[in-house]
Amino acid sequence: MNRKVYWPLLAACVAAVALTAGVAFASQNLQNRKNFEYTFGLWGDFPYSDLQAQVGVPNLIADMNNSDIEFSINDGDLKVGSGIPNSQTPTTCSDALYLQALGYLNALEKPAMLTPGDNDWTDCDRPANGGFNSLERLDHERDLFFSTPFSLGQRTMRQEVQATPLCNAFGGGQRACVENRRWTFRGITYATFNVQGSCNNLCDTAPDPAEFAARSAADIQWVHDTFAEAAAMHSAGVVLVSQADPGFDQTDAKRAPLRDPQTLAETDGQPDGFQTFLQAVRADTITYKRSLIYVHGDSQFFANEKKLLGA
Repeated sequence: MNRKVYWPLLAACVAAVALTAGVAFASQNLQNRKNFEYTFGLWGDFPYSDLQAQVGVPNLIADMNNSDIEFSINDGDLKVGSGIPNSQTPTTCSDALYLQALGYLNALEKPAMLTPGDNDWTDCDRPANGGFNSLERLDHERDLFFSTPFSLGQRTMRQEVQATPLCNAFGGGQRACVENRRWTFRGITYATFNVQGSCNNLCDTAPDPAEFAARSAADIQWVHDTFAEAAAMHSAGVVLVSQADPGFDQTDAKRAPLRDPQTLAETDGQPDGFQTFLQAVRADTITYKRSLIYVHGDSQFFANEKKLLGA
């Protein structure tokens, strides 16, 4: 349930309390700022146990349904990293896991957005997760959660869906990266990106460089398209959401990859699945000259931090 919110090049005031984030971007185009203030729900990395699945998530859904949020975003990880023996609820990458998550998301009364997490696809090839093919599990998520241009939830919201470039598909060939979504709400442009922990599918049990290359190219193009649309629509700010904690500097190797804050190159000797994506985000933010909030999960704690300011 812990979220990390990065504020690179931020000129906005954002309050993130518990599982809601209130948005109030400063902009000369917004004459009455209060008309553009609202809250949205933000959650992910959850549930990781039977107690969380049976009690925690239902309570969270009830709280969100009783709140004044406009929509919610789940930034990935529908389960714990490796399956728990004798669990009463799904903790491997069986079909039951995704049906459980679909039930949660559709129990939310307001529009419910989702981006995949490494625990529910890139790490599914771990023996403890059932030894599934990770790309097959991602395609299963695409078919189950992202088969229409609408969000999940009881009240849906239409989203823009990335059609090209194409991502790799299980069994060969390519398909649209339909999990990459975008929407604009009250002058703020939001976008989700399939950017994953476990080195973005370049390490762990069965790394897949070809899959990474195709998806990374799509993610970077989605960055460019998102900022271009935000500029064309005169949006006051952009919110980017992905699952992975890519690391931004040398501060904490226990939570995220270490990288040079100037070049954004990883410095800890691990495969770097994030540098080009981060460079695109930073470059487009500088050109955009307005506010960016980059939200991710993965590293299991809550923090508001300003990063990318070394640019």
